[in-house]
Amino acid sequence: MNTIKSIFLAARPKTLPAGIVAVWAGCMIVWKYQHILPNALPEWQQVELNWALAVFTVLSAMCIQIACNLFNDSLDSDKKADTAKRQGPRRITASGAMSSRAVKIAGCFFLAVAAALSIPLIQAQGWPIIAIGIPSMLCAYCYTGGPYPLAYKGLGELFVLLFFGLVAVMGTVYVQIGFVYNSFFLYIYGAAFIVGVQCGLLSCLLIEINNIRDRKEDSGTGKRTLAVRLGDKRARGLAMAFLIAPYVTLKQTAFFLPDVSWNLCWLAAILCGGFILLKITRTPADKRMNMLLGLASLHLILFLLALTMGSSIS
Repeated sequence: MNTIKSIFLAARPKTLPAGIVAVWAGCMIVWKYQHILPNALPEWQQVELNWALAVFTVLSAMCIQIACNLFNDSLDSDKKADTAKRQGPRRITASGAMSSRAVKIAGCFFLAVAAALSIPLIQAQGWPIIAIGIPSMLCAYCYTGGPYPLAYKGLGELFVLLFFGLVAVMGTVYVQIGFVYNSFFLYIYGAAFIVGVQCGLLSCLLIEINNIRDRKEDSGTGKRTLAVRLGDKRARGLAMAFLIAPYVTLKQTAFFLPDVSWNLCWLAAILCGGFILLKITRTPADKRMNMLLGLASLHLILFLLALTMGSSIS
């Protein structure tokens, strides 16, 4: 297996929509207020969505996520957390396809690229971008490394909710418009907060499915994920809650984004979500759950697509 293919597999492409969709969500909020609700808050007419900054934001976020996945691959192997019992996709470090050192170097490379891509964001909005970016990059390593690895302490879901939800969505909005304290900004950041929570919860579904699948292996290697701590039944219940909660909070979303409405655009998301709920209860905790990871990523995309397209087809 060549190096490029190995890194591609270690990047875990099925999980990458989590970072992409969060930036998409932030840009969607800005775009809606600019083009669909221009009369709701007159101050908004003074601001326009900057597509170049949007591209730099999503590429930087993707690089941080890829780095996190690479460090996870390497550090799990170092800690002997990947064993012959593994049910998930092949790990390139544990399989011997690449050395742990080489995978860590690749992770550092992607962090360096993320930092370089953030330069236009810093030029646009200043030091707050650095205050967001440095903790994000540190946590890419600390998720499985450092003196207090989050994934090994049952804090992986909290990390995902914060960084792939609130920080990513609200940070994207900040990149676009900055911050001034007035009624308009309270509305748009209120929308970013609610949608950020929804993106974070649906991203938590990805990690919970992954941890349910690996629960038996993790419990034997000292990796105390939330699924290990809760047990199989309660972990599945939590995964279902992660999926249902974003729909329950749509009323709050509609308060900040008045164009949100129930229409045919939601049908695909609801059907996909319902199928996932059914499969969560019935799928054994083995490699058969890998299909659910792909479906959960698809559902995350469908959910944001429904939010984005709502006004145009209602």
